[in-house]
Amino acid sequence: MISLAFGSGFATSAALIVAIGAQNAFVLRQGLARAHVLPVVLVCALSDALLISLGIAGLGALVQASPLLLDAARYGGAAFLLVYGALAARRALSDHALAARGAATTDLRAALAACLAFTYLNPHCWLDTVVLLGAVAAQQPPGQQASFGSGAMLASATWFFALGYGARLLAPLFARPLAWRLLDGAIALVMGAIAMSLLVGR
Repeated sequence: MISLAFGSGFATSAALIVAIGAQNAFVLRQGLARAHVLPVVLVCALSDALLISLGIAGLGALVQASPLLLDAARYGGAAFLLVYGALAARRALSDHALAARGAATTDLRAALAACLAFTYLNPHCWLDTVVLLGAVAAQQPPGQQASFGSGAMLASATWFFALGYGARLLAPLFARPLAWRLLDGAIALVMGAIAMSLLVGR
């Protein structure tokens, strides 16, 4: 029987993860192009599992207590997101036709490097998984933190696999170059908005 802590962890993690963010936009783009989907979703799921474990272990409190660490993550993450957003904007404004085969990061090492950057250089990932989930886990009844964490990890893995492999259902729509240009335009806006929110400290 699923415990209340497990269900709470699943629901809390799902509420935090299922949103339009930098990491999700990257996974969606790779899924649409069917480029290294399994390695990308595994890296995302395993990274979330690691960060959730660190949060439950108490790292969240240490991160909150270190303004220098938070600032480094904030400015570094903002710089990365601005660069990636600018690249997406350039693709969206390009006159060259986009084919699905070439519409995502097709080199495996480059895809994994970008995936790791979207995870570990993005302060929002740390805040959601380490700080927020860690704080909620600390409120669980004694001995239920592990069950809460398991639920949170399952929600994360379920979402990334659904996003990565479910994206192919949209393939007919993205057979048109205009659809890729609109997606890249949306990604550029999302990346820019997140970067600005980091820079203004929100």
